[in-house]
Amino acid sequence: MATFVDRVQLQVVGGSGGHGAASIRREKFKPLAGPDGADGGRGGDVILEVDASTTTLLEYHHRPHQRATGGGFGKGDLRHGARGEDLVLPVPDGTVVTDEHGTVLADMIGIGTRYVAARGGSGGLGNAALANTKRKAPGFALLGEPGQERTLVLELKSVADVALVGFPSAGKSSLIAAMSAARPKIADYPFTTLVPNLGVVEAGQHRYTVADVPGLIPGASQGKGLGLDFLRHIERCHVIVHVLDAASLESERDPVGDLATIEGELAAYAASLDEQTEGRVPLMERPTVIVLNKTDLPDGEDMADMVRAQLAERDVPVLDVSAVSRKGLRELAYTLGELVEQARAALPAPEAAPIVIAPKAVDEKGFAVVTEQYEGGTAFRVRGDKPERWVRQTDFTNDEAVGFLADRLAKLGVEDQLYAAGAVAGSTVLIGPGDDAVVFDWEPTMVGGAELLGRRGTDDRLEDHHRPTRETKKAQQRERTAARMDRLAAMEAERRAGHWSDPTDDGMR
Repeated sequence: MATFVDRVQLQVVGGSGGHGAASIRREKFKPLAGPDGADGGRGGDVILEVDASTTTLLEYHHRPHQRATGGGFGKGDLRHGARGEDLVLPVPDGTVVTDEHGTVLADMIGIGTRYVAARGGSGGLGNAALANTKRKAPGFALLGEPGQERTLVLELKSVADVALVGFPSAGKSSLIAAMSAARPKIADYPFTTLVPNLGVVEAGQHRYTVADVPGLIPGASQGKGLGLDFLRHIERCHVIVHVLDAASLESERDPVGDLATIEGELAAYAASLDEQTEGRVPLMERPTVIVLNKTDLPDGEDMADMVRAQLAERDVPVLDVSAVSRKGLRELAYTLGELVEQARAALPAPEAAPIVIAPKAVDEKGFAVVTEQYEGGTAFRVRGDKPERWVRQTDFTNDEAVGFLADRLAKLGVEDQLYAAGAVAGSTVLIGPGDDAVVFDWEPTMVGGAELLGRRGTDDRLEDHHRPTRETKKAQQRERTAARMDRLAAMEAERRAGHWSDPTDDGMR
């Protein structure tokens, strides 16, 4: 089973906000003493935090779904709901957070760095907070909002000063083990190193980290072998060390050819990098050191003598080393230390992020009305943060809450925009995106006004109080007159048939 994962897809959901409470305070001799329903608690956030003890994303490979705790419900007697606890997820130093489309959201470097991956939903207001001079005892409360839901991609890019690159079995793991306290797996077969290894090297006043990148082969930049998965770990380094096997047992390979192959793969990978490397020296322009390893062996020493002059033409340091006999390791450690210090000194001074102030325009409506074709007819979709949030907060089983929503939408100007878009009574109106939208038949006569309220929890505007037209009244009158004439005709027919006698007739006639 793998013990190291450097790329995962993580689904995070913030905690839902608690619902507000609709409650009426009751006191002795005063059964209706006013609203006392409190607000619901806010849901917890999902937070990513760089942790020194975390070195892999394996935990989120096994548990890709993370959800924060929801807020508590509000209660009567002004008892507010508890706030949901934040869910803090530890990630390794150097984790890059992107969305599903590859847009970088956070580059998390430095212990303690935090990023809010998903925000918790706001708690709903209780009826005590909704009361005003016209609506003194609301019979409803607002619902809590659902937490933010996002799908993120976490990608670990090692934070190291020096990267050791080379073919499999070139001796990179042995080299980092000899120079530092790191103890990577070492064996005599290719692809022994399956995960990047980090080691700390101290050489005099120099102190820096070295990363042992898994072996690269031709085609690594296109995904062949393990190269594509681990090339990302050299992006942050200051110095690149090419570890060449001077005693390779393969007759078709030599240090010069190996170097040309690895540089070609690095160049191909560097060309695919985007603006994420902005502010750093381009990958192919960073300081380079060539290390001829395994020169303690006779074949290795002979090969080093043959290619040393050709490699020296590149005008970069070329060192003969042996991880086994520790030949040349001291010189290599000091050479790398000096290059790292120079690279650090050349880095631009960190600048504080500018404060961006983006005030909204004074005529900003905050919503838009879009005309759509819906089931063979015309529908009007309302999009905007406020209308969509208000819909999520509305309890549609409570008529008074629905009336309150209508008042808020009318005050925002939604009805005016619907009129301007061509909506009429009975038009289909949708609020929200996609299939999650709330659909209803628009009734433009629902003007705002708390004075039209009925009993608590009801709204007279939602009752059927349509005033009949003059034509309707005439038709109803004609129906009543016709029914009365029919009754009189039936009574006259019964009298003539002798079924009943006239009480005014005494029979003396």
